[in-house]
Amino acid sequence: MPDPAPDVDHLLDVAVAALGGSPREGQRRMANQVAEAVEKGEHLLVQAGTGTGKSLGYLVPSVRHAVVADERVVVSTATLALQRQVMTRDLPLVADALAPELPRKPRIALLKGWHNYVCVHKTSGGYPPDDQGMLFDLGDRGAAEHPSTTDAADGEDAGKESLGAQVVRLREWAEETETGDRDDLVPGVTDRAWRQVSVTSLECLGQRCPLLEECFPERARAAARSADVVVTNHAMLGVAASGSPHVLPEHQVLVVDEAHELADRVTAQSTAELSVGSVEHAGRMARRHGGVATTELDSAATALGAALIHLPEGRFTAGLPEGTRQAVAMVRDAARGLLSALRPEKPAAGESAAPADSGLKIATSSVLALFEVAERMAAEADDQRYTVLWCSRAERDGATRLYAAPLAVNGLIRTHLLAGRASVLTSATLSLGGEFRSMARSIGLEGAGEAAAATATAATVAVSAPGGSEGTTLDVPKPATSPAPASLPWHGVDVGSPFDYPRQGILYIARRLPPPGREPATDAQLDEIEALITAAGGRTLGLFSSRRAAVAVGEAMRERLDVPVLVQGEDQLPTLVRQFAADEPTCLLGTLSLWQGVDVPGRSNQLVIIDRIPFPRPDDPVKSARSEAVAASGGNGFMSVAATHAALLLAQGAGRLIRSTADRGVVAVLDPRLSTARYGEFLTRSLPAFWRTTDREVALGALRRLAEPPAATSPAPATA
Repeated sequence: MPDPAPDVDHLLDVAVAALGGSPREGQRRMANQVAEAVEKGEHLLVQAGTGTGKSLGYLVPSVRHAVVADERVVVSTATLALQRQVMTRDLPLVADALAPELPRKPRIALLKGWHNYVCVHKTSGGYPPDDQGMLFDLGDRGAAEHPSTTDAADGEDAGKESLGAQVVRLREWAEETETGDRDDLVPGVTDRAWRQVSVTSLECLGQRCPLLEECFPERARAAARSADVVVTNHAMLGVAASGSPHVLPEHQVLVVDEAHELADRVTAQSTAELSVGSVEHAGRMARRHGGVATTELDSAATALGAALIHLPEGRFTAGLPEGTRQAVAMVRDAARGLLSALRPEKPAAGESAAPADSGLKIATSSVLALFEVAERMAAEADDQRYTVLWCSRAERDGATRLYAAPLAVNGLIRTHLLAGRASVLTSATLSLGGEFRSMARSIGLEGAGEAAAATATAATVAVSAPGGSEGTTLDVPKPATSPAPASLPWHGVDVGSPFDYPRQGILYIARRLPPPGREPATDAQLDEIEALITAAGGRTLGLFSSRRAAVAVGEAMRERLDVPVLVQGEDQLPTLVRQFAADEPTCLLGTLSLWQGVDVPGRSNQLVIIDRIPFPRPDDPVKSARSEAVAASGGNGFMSVAATHAALLLAQGAGRLIRSTADRGVVAVLDPRLSTARYGEFLTRSLPAFWRTTDREVALGALRRLAEPPAATSPAPATA
């Protein structure tokens, strides 16, 4: 039977014209590669450089395939900002533009975590008020489904508005909104205010809710189940990969944008946390909303506090110390007992079920979250071979917390997200060291030994909870001994970039500087930074490996220079970025949030300074454990973990410089190891193909010419 739809090239032309753009060769190549992969049910890694237009490169073939083959496509983005762009601009325009060319109009839907939607039952008084502002302190699945930490603008304008005023505005909005989606509320509100009008999936009354027909998250899920293309986010993929695949609708194709972040998002979602505060919180919820005594849990909290007070910070390579493990086991057993006490009585024969009790559901969800975490941490050492356990004390409150994370998540990603369907994983930074295998291993397309197999499956713990006559079965990720599926067939392709990196940018490696030490910044680095910024006339984005370094350099430059210097943390990040973009002489210095996602084309950003190679901290418990596991299996732990991590961040940071075909500038790396160390070539091969130099005067001369008025600017700084 002939294909009823036009080919991808024609549809791409239609979509590009609808968006007012122009054809790009890399975008066309990407669209055809994606179309072939989804039609054949294959796995594809696509590196698409900045300016390629990768959103259309995957949306056009995805929409075509979903309609023609009648197979649902799920598209996941890393941040709320990108999710908004895809769902409010790119995808609707593509769907409308392609509708006349396809057998029928494409159906699209947006899907987020439960906590992103207002709960109409809660706003109508159906839930007890969250007067402690702590309902989500346990890092439960519902809260984690909202990736708000990636978008600093959330609630930005709410800081001057009182909590009460925000809640009043929220309740008024809840009566008018058609979506109930937090992102549709402008201006936004703080997380604490949002908690007053939302619930997590565990706290939801489900089918027993009296306002089920008006439920916004249920509507969103119903729309997703009938849509051709569903847009979601990596946090939701993390929930699915952690053993709750039902959070996503059935789908045959998965497209992951900003795929370089996927493994870290799944790791974060799979990381559990336990503290005395979380135990006490669950006890309060059980007493207040469940009406049960919590004597055993209170005793367990005391025992846990006594165990934690002298516990050293750091990773436990042989499982929790026995005394601490016993205290955690007490918490687990007490929580299990409370779950039984909170279970509603079944109605007698002939009697109808009692109305759903929202307070009881809140209590049960809190205790259940505690039980899951404690059970995972109290396991015997042999059962935790593939779990990383560590202790940390927070600077803000001094509280001691225990953490548990999977040693590897590639098995989880492979089993729960990629196996059995076609997948397209794309980003501007997927090829590290000039090849795709590192990324393929991190997301499970290539096997990575026993540790990967250990995370491939999730055990199921059946826990009876309010909300249904038969209770609720929850998937609790646990180490498993069954092997992961064999490596999945995949291939990678780099479709290039429209930018001429060798002519548009210079990579300057300050080889003459001493290697960075423990201090935030050396005198030699400060002198180098001063010279570079002076030559550039400001116009500098400074990317630092620590907040201490950014602050120290910011203070020093304010004393030495007469250009405005902004430092991350002094105001909301979006505000700082706007100020940086609006005033050419301004410099913006910061840490991780600036390494990714900042998009400032033009003359305001002509110098990107990177203070040191961004290796993970030596005491990072998860990365150090993974490095040791690779070494134990005969591999190179440093290159597989630390160098790969650094290569990815370096590529992201250097990518902040050239954002349009008109941009020119210098990336200055103040760490001589990029030029002198054996791993330096691996790292530089991960960067855009800038013209490379270690000559300080060449870099300074190019910056001085770029700082001249535009009419006199050299069009090719790399050739000077």
